[in-house]
Amino acid sequence: MKQTRNNEFIAMSTNNNIGSFIKGNSSKSFDVNYKHHIIFWLIYFIFNMLRYSNIHQDYALSLKMNLIGFPIHMSIAYFNVYYLMPKFVFQKKYYRYAFFVVLTLFVMLLVKYFATYILIGPDVWPEGPEELQGLTLNYAITTMVGELYVSSFVAAIKLTIDWLKEHSKLHELEKRQLSTELRFLRSQISPHFFFNTLNNIYSLTLEKSNKAPEVILKLSELMRYLLYATKKNKQDLKSEIDCIHNYLDLERLRFDDSLDINISISGDLENKTISPMLLIPLIENCFKHGASKNIGDMTINIDIKVSGDFLHFKVSNTIPNKSPVKTLPTTSGGIGLSNVKKRLELGYKKEDFNLTIFEKENMFNVILKLRV
Repeated sequence: MKQTRNNEFIAMSTNNNIGSFIKGNSSKSFDVNYKHHIIFWLIYFIFNMLRYSNIHQDYALSLKMNLIGFPIHMSIAYFNVYYLMPKFVFQKKYYRYAFFVVLTLFVMLLVKYFATYILIGPDVWPEGPEELQGLTLNYAITTMVGELYVSSFVAAIKLTIDWLKEHSKLHELEKRQLSTELRFLRSQISPHFFFNTLNNIYSLTLEKSNKAPEVILKLSELMRYLLYATKKNKQDLKSEIDCIHNYLDLERLRFDDSLDINISISGDLENKTISPMLLIPLIENCFKHGASKNIGDMTINIDIKVSGDFLHFKVSNTIPNKSPVKTLPTTSGGIGLSNVKKRLELGYKKEDFNLTIFEKENMFNVILKLRV
């Protein structure tokens, strides 16, 4: 039931983000950059001018032919990509699309033939193999294929641009969904962490321990850190380690001499960042499945080492004496380890982290290698 609610929360947040993204970008998607259109047709016009001039050796004739032909090229191209394709191709009405393409080409053939005849002269096909005496099949096929070539070329450019826009939009939506899920996973940590700490305070108050005020003071320091740190995508590694120290102090007060905590920190911590509250659940897991269930002495070893661009983090705890644990999968422990695993998969590249969990010599071990 809890997992279902979590999924619903992510789905609603993601849908809201997607909706706002589409609303904010829909107008941009349909904006036409007229400069690009002008540049494209200008380049194509110059290219055709040079090509026709080379054929006819007559720049004036070439200019006249292109001035007649280019409005036809543009009309067919835009009519195809902005009307025929959306109306028929995108609706999977391919036969109708083919029919209207042929019909459009035939109409434009007649327009070009009579426009050339009236404005230039009877020789409407000066580049052809023979002088025309009328509208012939050879002229019709050659002209329509040429127009089809231009129209297809423009359609290919339009489809490529649209695909790139959609790909970029999809990538942005995926990033927003990822960000939403990461924020949700981080938001899980704080209530879960405070719940366990408040249980510790409750235990001390039942015992009427004088340590309760000190525990509350430590908790307030942690709350201040969590209030601001979890809003960021990355936090200073030194701040994260300070948070770990405060948490360990809380647990020491609770377990007294029955708990032996060994912590080692080495390497250059300056200018290193980490996803906030990523290490705490790994340490918290030691107490939840180790110290809280163990009868007798308990040992927790924590080794934090920065080497180059990587953090090498290892935490191990004594396996409870009266708990026949063989293996502890990463999904056990409720939020803790499973949350860390999901956050690593969502927030880091595969090559930037390696999480290993295993049992050896009556010790439960978690090793994390992470780019920082």
